[in-house]
Amino acid sequence: MILPIVAYGDPVLKKKAVEIDASYPNLKELIANMYETMYGAYGVGLAAPQIGLAIRMFLVDTSPFAEDESFSKEEQEELKNFKKTFINPVILEEEGDEWAFNEGCLSIPDIREDVFRQPKIKIQYQDEDFNTYTEEYDGLIARVIQHEYDHIEGILFTDKLSSFKKRLLKGKLQNISKGKIRADYKMRFPAMSRKR
Repeated sequence: MILPIVAYGDPVLKKKAVEIDASYPNLKELIANMYETMYGAYGVGLAAPQIGLAIRMFLVDTSPFAEDESFSKEEQEELKNFKKTFINPVILEEEGDEWAFNEGCLSIPDIREDVFRQPKIKIQYQDEDFNTYTEEYDGLIARVIQHEYDHIEGILFTDKLSSFKKRLLKGKLQNISKGKIRADYKMRFPAMSRKR
């Protein structure tokens, strides 16, 4: 089932999400719905707060990047096969020189900006069966994970921009929260005037 994606301005996107355990109701169904929602919106990642749930969970599937010829064959192969659900993740380390990449977000349609992030991460997380893993990632996969991880920390990529950039985007962001935007997927807008 495709769920509406929560738009910029909704308080849930600014909340620090809480951990869950195996007793979380209908978790497998929720994960399946989140994947369907992400694919329906042509996303490469989706965090639970983006569907209105302040829980520490996100999913990533970097396969759309595998078509990008600016990556080496090896990187394309890695991106093509990377699909994972992260539950209760904790980024243990981030290292390396920050690099810029043009990021977008399903909750903030039509806005893309360069964001600086460190290229390497070490993350601990649980899978759908609550097995715990500690893994290291770098490059684009690390970046997608960092972007989704920020969501469960209540941080949006626009929070990482300079105050000048934020001022330039202010009107656009307000329009998004009011629903004055065309997105080709279902969205829920916080400041849309409720018609009686």
